[in-house]
Amino acid sequence: MKLIIPMAGRGTRVRPHSHVTPKPLLPVRGKSMVERIVDTFNEVLPRHLDEGIFVLGPDFGEDVRRQLRDICERHGMTARFVVQEEALGTAHAVYAARDYLEGEGIVVFADTLFYMEPGVDLEGADVVAWVKHVDDPRRFGVAVREGDRIVALVEKPQELISNEALIGIYYVKDLAALRDAIAYLIEHDVKGHGEYQLTDAMDRLLKQGKVFKTASVTEWLDCGTIPALLETTKVILEKERDDLHQGTVENSVILDPVYVGPGARVTNAVVGPYVSIEEGARIENAVVRGSILFAHALVANAVLEESLIGQYAGVRESARVVNIGDHSTLGVEPS
Repeated sequence: MKLIIPMAGRGTRVRPHSHVTPKPLLPVRGKSMVERIVDTFNEVLPRHLDEGIFVLGPDFGEDVRRQLRDICERHGMTARFVVQEEALGTAHAVYAARDYLEGEGIVVFADTLFYMEPGVDLEGADVVAWVKHVDDPRRFGVAVREGDRIVALVEKPQELISNEALIGIYYVKDLAALRDAIAYLIEHDVKGHGEYQLTDAMDRLLKQGKVFKTASVTEWLDCGTIPALLETTKVILEKERDDLHQGTVENSVILDPVYVGPGARVTNAVVGPYVSIEEGARIENAVVRGSILFAHALVANAVLEESLIGQYAGVRESARVVNIGDHSTLGVEPS
């Protein structure tokens, strides 16, 4: 079973944190979005993932590939990399992996996190599309039904034709058929909203008589903006309360849920609720609520709320909401 993850986008809405690290590799409570996706599918699918195909941007360096290889190694998977030189839509992103589009696989866009029940039924389906009921589907592709049968997939409908939003997760029994459907769109310049849309390629398979089923997620969590990432972290901290305090806590008050990652340290502080302190980060003489400290960040002598502190960044000023990127410093360093 292959896992295809297009992740060439620059994640502009979560800058500055995506300047160095692609958004799907940002950690959420100790684990990157990509690894969470791998874990989820290995838990719910009837067959284990054995190959990860990652569609990267042209400027992604070796460190990104190393992190993805490490994730695949931990899960008994082989990592493959392809580059999308130009962003021309979701279908175009998947087509960048055309050399590997054979056999069965999962196509998933790593913009969101999700929970789903185990035991997903793939039998008798050429495509399984995961959906979520939404009140306003105009920002999404939707599945249109007649009774129990899916009859069309429509990208960003401006009229209410369905409340079942396609959330960018598909099981495809024959990836070669999907590759050919996308090739048709590109060859004939069939675009939706100015780009080559994966929804249009799936709709082409549907009209060829392929059998489509849907599956549902129990949670669909947006990670596409700074406020959304903070809110998603809160939800995950509530849901995943086991083994929260892996680092060191000294002379401090912890108002759970608070994640203290491996090697992290909290000293003389009041922390929580809803704080994620990633590996090696430190909080000293501070009050921190509803915030994320990425790996090896430091907050000292400060009062922070709803803030994101980048990797190796330091905050030494008090009473504010801040959002600073990797290797940045706010406040005066002690001499």
